[in-house]
Amino acid sequence: MKKEEAGRTAEKLNGSDIFVRALAEEGVEYVFGYPGGSVLNIFDAIYKQNKFKHILVRHEQGAVHAADAYARASNKVGVALVTSGPGATNAVTGIATAHSDSIPMVVFTGQVNTAAIGQDAFQEVDIVGITRPCVKHNFLVKDVRDLAPIIKKAFYIAKTGRPGPVLIDIPKDVSAAITEYNYPENVELRSYKPVLKGHLGQIKKALQIILKSERPLLHIGGGVVSANASEMLQRFAYELGVPVNSTLMGLGAMPSNDKKFLGMVGMHGTYEANMAMQNCDCLVVIGARFDDRVVGLPSNFSQDKRTIIHIDVDPSTISKRVKVDIPIVGDVKEVLADMLTLLDQKPERPDPEKMAAWQNRIKQWRDVNCLSYENSDKVIKPQFVLEKLQEIGGDDMIVASDVGQHQMWCAQFLKFRKPRHWLSSGGLGTMGVGLPYAIGACVAAPDKRVVCVTGDGSIQMNIQELATAKQLGLAPKIILLNNNYLGMVRQWQELEYDGRYSHSHMEVTPDFKALAEAYGHVGIVVDKPSEVETALKDAFGKYKDQLVFIDIHVDPTENVWPMVKAGHGLTEMILGSEKI
Repeated sequence: MKKEEAGRTAEKLNGSDIFVRALAEEGVEYVFGYPGGSVLNIFDAIYKQNKFKHILVRHEQGAVHAADAYARASNKVGVALVTSGPGATNAVTGIATAHSDSIPMVVFTGQVNTAAIGQDAFQEVDIVGITRPCVKHNFLVKDVRDLAPIIKKAFYIAKTGRPGPVLIDIPKDVSAAITEYNYPENVELRSYKPVLKGHLGQIKKALQIILKSERPLLHIGGGVVSANASEMLQRFAYELGVPVNSTLMGLGAMPSNDKKFLGMVGMHGTYEANMAMQNCDCLVVIGARFDDRVVGLPSNFSQDKRTIIHIDVDPSTISKRVKVDIPIVGDVKEVLADMLTLLDQKPERPDPEKMAAWQNRIKQWRDVNCLSYENSDKVIKPQFVLEKLQEIGGDDMIVASDVGQHQMWCAQFLKFRKPRHWLSSGGLGTMGVGLPYAIGACVAAPDKRVVCVTGDGSIQMNIQELATAKQLGLAPKIILLNNNYLGMVRQWQELEYDGRYSHSHMEVTPDFKALAEAYGHVGIVVDKPSEVETALKDAFGKYKDQLVFIDIHVDPTENVWPMVKAGHGLTEMILGSEKI
């Protein structure tokens, strides 16, 4: 409640009620969390309100991952609440995951009483110090009078500029202390003023170079998705007729069925995407950061002469790994809007003859058919499963992937035609995100089909969240590509360590069907290629309102191709056992 006029005093509330009221003011609908001693005052206040729903998970890591996925799928700020000590430290992996992928979240942690801080109290950790390297910002609330302004600042910081997680640490006595409640209408931070409008001179210069180039390429990343700039990006690519490739995080910003789209670039990118990246004469980087998995060895990447234009809201990413020629700091959507406005005023377009030659060269790279694989009627190939999933699940499903070989196969074989339909840990590569991501996606988009694609290593890291899904009545479909290995580790050991499979073989795994059924869900085991289609059809049809866990036993020897080994250049790809 705002301070009333005509001399009326503001309402007095305790810290816990301020927490509840402030979240309601921010339009929060869901809080993912787990209670504990230092946050019991807050949970009591949650019990007495009806403005938002609290979702009880089974592990704090699951809470933060679910809040992360909710933010990715909904374009809202995710919110998580955990207790002090181990509750806070269990949340760190989820916070670091969101930080690596620039996901807007506010994570609240409980803390011991202010007088006990630094006294090695029960369940005390310095979570502000622990998380400093992996948050956009964090706060320790020492005075209840600061709580409402800090919450306002946290939501503003999390969702503006380059998004990211913000942590607020609340001591238990602060949650009980009473003060006047005044929630700020606006926030002004002297030291934080993200630049949204790009420099017009730089934009004009960049556009002129693009129009005069012979082999232009648009390279897009997760910044296009987080800025809600997908429509602008597609218009820009259409106006220029320029090919597009994408990072792992950018998938869906450009429809994968568009003829201009070359696929994912990088370590397991397509041949055409990698070759175009290396051989273009004008590279327009939009909302991406030249990650090591994307460009390979920077010295190799930079040896070919090209003009690099880099558009990003975060100036610290520009020329960090690869030196660029024309930096444009600004919100991707704003910059693309200005470029389109300038294009509308210009009759010039890239030379059609030279563009045709460039497209013809790209076609030759496409003809390599780098994603071909040898299918079998005896053993299930994981690529075949994903092709069937695409066929049966449709183009509008949200896919939450864990990390490993299956993640790369998803990126290669699933066709993402819309943004915010592909949820995966990119920068941190966090195993165990798949199931809590699926839960967060189901909460964010209850009317959409949600699928979790996972491996037998990843799924066991947060499998307890099957109970959360049951309690909420959620019905994601879990596609387990089970090869009894830590597949990506095994692949690296095959290629780099002469087949010494050191502790990558999962010799003991549970009966996943029985385990899913023990949690109250439907379990299906698939051993033969001929059973894959029926199982998927049953999951989306017969059991459409239930969580279905499909344990698919796939070929344990299958590798992800193409592949660029670490420390090599983008064009030094391996396709199967044959070097290109």
